[in-house]
Amino acid sequence: MDRRNFAFDRVNFILLAVGMAIVVIGFLLMSGDGSTAEHYNPDIFSVRRIKVAPAVCFFGFVFMIYGVMRKPKDNGVEQVKEKETKE
Repeated sequence: MDRRNFAFDRVNFILLAVGMAIVVIGFLLMSGDGSTAEHYNPDIFSVRRIKVAPAVCFFGFVFMIYGVMRKPKDNGVEQVKEKETKE
């Protein structure tokens, strides 16, 4: 199978991996101790958990969508084929 038949190229896979890493970082920012019936933890409403972490996750998902939607460059392979068929 030729490389030009793949839907993704190396850059697409790198973008997907970076996007996934950003999403994982966002979920790690959301994690922490929770509240129980006996002990209330006000940290569950911190800015890091409520605003920053979801924004980081959203940015990661957008980055992954871009990685999927990005069209790989042909590097002139199709142009060479067209010239060969015309001759």
